[in-house]
Amino acid sequence: MKAVQFIEAGRPPEVVDVPVPEPTSGEVVIRVAGAGVCHSDLHILDDGLGMQGPFTLGHENTGWISAVGAGVEGWKEGDAVAVYGPWGCGRCRTCQTSAENYCERHASIPTYGGGLGSDGGMAEYMRVPSPRLLVPLGGLDPVKAAPLSDAALTPYHAIKRALPLLTPDATVLVVGIGGLGHMAVQLLQALTPATLIAADIDDGKLEHARAMGVEHLVNTRDADAAAERIAAIAGPRGVTVALDIVGAQPTVDLCVRVVGRNSRITVVGLGGGVVQYAANSPPYGCEVSVPYWGSRTELMEVIALAETGRIHAEVEIFPLEQAADVYQRLREGRIRGRAVLTP
Repeated sequence: MKAVQFIEAGRPPEVVDVPVPEPTSGEVVIRVAGAGVCHSDLHILDDGLGMQGPFTLGHENTGWISAVGAGVEGWKEGDAVAVYGPWGCGRCRTCQTSAENYCERHASIPTYGGGLGSDGGMAEYMRVPSPRLLVPLGGLDPVKAAPLSDAALTPYHAIKRALPLLTPDATVLVVGIGGLGHMAVQLLQALTPATLIAADIDDGKLEHARAMGVEHLVNTRDADAAAERIAAIAGPRGVTVALDIVGAQPTVDLCVRVVGRNSRITVVGLGGGVVQYAANSPPYGCEVSVPYWGSRTELMEVIALAETGRIHAEVEIFPLEQAADVYQRLREGRIRGRAVLTP
């Protein structure tokens, strides 16, 4: 079968022929419907992030069960599923609460998950090591639902942690309206009454936010002008929750400038920015949070939101063979919403 693989750092992804996986005891194989293309993949391709190739990319996956190993119960061939992305030990306290994204034994596990050290979903078939990592998709289109397992789950987890702060008199800022950001905007609209500000350096991404119903849009190319505009919208209280989907130094610095006291800066993006601390900067009472992905239970909640129509991933669909071109489009900011590769 065809698969898109990471070979080594600094080398473009390659479409190669690999054997079709077969499940051993306790495993499941899915026929892949769609695999989301994530900015995290660019970090892997460029730097490796400590992962050793070759392995098949794709950590945002959906499909239909095609085979089950001995001992697997409760699932059958043809079931439509999303694959939960962060694979923990499955036994520690946090894994037992479904939060494998915070597995206590993560340092001793050789991979982060499928597409992150182990073979992922940018292939015709994908082996999943345990049925606990599957979540039913219900009536959702599996191809269009692929981004829910990361592009929606990651901001959902971050927003859910901040919900006590997101009262009707609060202001929430989302920086970066790409794959995760366009989902964050919808999640905030569905879950909170707070005033929402969408910020980006790309006017096209801001127009996307406008199309989703966001009233307050700020271009951040001029940091001083952006900070003034955000301050005018937020008022004397300042921004209550700043959700930085980019995580680069300019976006982190902007969040520090605009949050008020008793606030939260949540850094989701992997852009390499650092939150610098000085007295009252960030302001007193400000929490800095660095969440990672989300829990399996939260993925179920995200899918429920999608099934009721309150959120949807806007996707551009490409065949697997165009992976290298799609990654280049992503690098250049030419993807609206989320790109999904299909076998």
